Amino acid sequence: MPDAPSASLTSPPSIAGRAGTVDASPQREPDAARLGNPSFVWRFGQERRLAMVERYIALEGRRVLDLGCGVGEYVRAFAREGADALGCDIELPRLIEARDRSAAGGWQRTAFLAAAGEDLPFADRSLDVIVLNEVIEHVADDRATLGEVERVLRPGGRCVLFAPNRLYPFETHGIYLRGRYIFGNIPFVNWLPDVLRNRLVPHARAYRHGDWAKLVAGSGLEIVDHQYVFAGYDNIEARWPRVARIVRAISYWAEGNALRRFGLSHLVVLRHVPDPGSGARAGEAAV
Repeated sequence: MPDAPSASLTSPPSIAGRAGTVDASPQREPDAARLGNPSFVWRFGQERRLAMVERYIALEGRRVLDLGCGVGEYVRAFAREGADALGCDIELPRLIEARDRSAAGGWQRTAFLAAAGEDLPFADRSLDVIVLNEVIEHVADDRATLGEVERVLRPGGRCVLFAPNRLYPFETHGIYLRGRYIFGNIPFVNWLPDVLRNRLVPHARAYRHGDWAKLVAGSGLEIVDHQYVFAGYDNIEARWPRVARIVRAISYWAEGNALRRFGLSHLVVLRHVPDPGSGARAGEAAV
């Protein structure tokens, strides 16, 4: 399925480059800080985000990459929707688990590769859709990663990404305080000035509304939609179903008004702009 992959799980892969924290050494950082926590199970929150992706592009028959796929939950969901689904990640144990889960479930239209976002092992213009689900905040170079996204997307292809919102009242990646990593949802960290926020959270970015236009400026990508989304609250539902229903109702109501700017994540949809004279039809690969 992939074009000339540099590494796949048919043989032991070597990691090409390193996506992860901004500053710290991977030997010293916990995985939760360095990489974030992937989706280990498929629940309401994941199903909701899949529906959001499909709001912008039909996956059936498309060649779709989950960049930073973790253990492959979204890759298998894309295959379920009829896509030729690929996943890449920099963590070999997660990729092996992703492959084994897919094999155990009989998923034939999936493949997994070891690669960093800054060096994708795909030919130019070879993919229809790329999804980055809470990944771009961890890569070593977010601008270079979007440059690779632009390179491998076909004309009219879409990139759908979810990324942390700087206005969300909690920092979900934990913080470093006096050299000690503290995991959890820490309140108001993202509202601090950059110099303080980045000292506490050197391992993950959070984005402001205007950052996306700056990141794609001068590239072959254009922003076609920019929304905000709240969480799925699956952990709350597991303990207190009635509370979860109330919290979801309030949060999803807020997504439709000015309070959306305080949502958990940005939802940004990018389109590869066809090169002049390429002969690509406007909107190609977009429906």
